[in-house]
Amino acid sequence: MNVYRIVAVFIVLLSASSGEAFDLRHSQWQALVEKHVVWIDEGGGSQVDYAGFQEDRGQLKAYLDGLSAVPRKVFDGWSKTDQLAFLINAYNAFTVELILTRYPDLESIRDLRSLFRSPWKKKFFRLLGDERHLDWVEHDMIRAPGVYDDPRIHMAVNCASIGCPALRDEAFVGDRIDDQLEDGVRRFLRDRSRNRYDPRSETLEVSKIFDWYGGDFNQGHQGYDSLEDFFAEYAVLLTDTPEDAEKVRSGSVEIRHLPYDWDLNDLRR
Repeated sequence: MNVYRIVAVFIVLLSASSGEAFDLRHSQWQALVEKHVVWIDEGGGSQVDYAGFQEDRGQLKAYLDGLSAVPRKVFDGWSKTDQLAFLINAYNAFTVELILTRYPDLESIRDLRSLFRSPWKKKFFRLLGDERHLDWVEHDMIRAPGVYDDPRIHMAVNCASIGCPALRDEAFVGDRIDDQLEDGVRRFLRDRSRNRYDPRSETLEVSKIFDWYGGDFNQGHQGYDSLEDFFAEYAVLLTDTPEDAEKVRSGSVEIRHLPYDWDLNDLRR
């Protein structure tokens, strides 16, 4: 047992006894993403050094073990912001672990699917007392109606693909999560490879994410009653001129969804 696993076990024992000792700063994950995530495209996207993560697999597993050991009762006692940070970090960290189970012999996370099961339905880790899969974390917990109700999470969870919003080079933490979510939205929307306004056709060309999860922006959460409201809020990021921004704000432009790039967001590619 290396030093990282010893630390993780110690945290587990304290958490079980006091319910307060889990590191809500997620410092182990913070150290890993600081080291192995690189911003690209002027901060609009990121690439992941999976080979580096592979070298530090012991540190990653220690962090994952700590996540897995948190009892549901302890989790339920945290603030909503600490809960949400925990779930987003867990989703992103376990996604990296899933990639490493086949790395470097895969070109996309979808290479991990089987005939009857997507990679997001594969139960390969424990969280909050039971065997889980990634879809459970995202859809049953993070997106559960009436719990966190924040569509910006779609710019925070990372599916290990180029088309996905960036994996951050920092851990989400409860006392900063609103600023972190907002920063993720702004970085993603200003990335012209995935979101942009075409003045020639007067068409707003946006990520397929807004097709798949558009309904999450129609619930009044964070002040958005529709996708048009959401895009109007960030019109200056999607356009190059004040005139074009005003057209987007008007809600009258056509919306088209761009093809999604499922290639691995690997630094070595």
